[in-house]
Amino acid sequence: MAKFINIVKVKVKTKYREEYLTICDEEPKFEGMTSAKYVEIAPNTFTFIGEWKTQEDIDQSRPKMLKFLDKLRPMLEEISPELGVTDPSSGSVIIEK
Repeated sequence: MAKFINIVKVKVKTKYREEYLTICDEEPKFEGMTSAKYVEIAPNTFTFIGEWKTQEDIDQSRPKMLKFLDKLRPMLEEISPELGVTDPSSGSVIIEK
């Protein structure tokens, strides 16, 4: 059975770092999500990696994910005018070892 991943990169304003981490830590996984990881890839720059059972699970959880993002939005720096405060992507797992 295929797995699906969504990845979202954000830059957190320095003064909100701890609050951002607390909110992310306290948020339960969304329905259909099998794992959630928050990775710091540079100072105050994080990548969220969500693993899902199906693409439909991602689609069904999207409104709740956007509501969660709305709580975080004031804490985030704009990545670019085109992207706004997030750099999202998603797709099927092709190789897993």
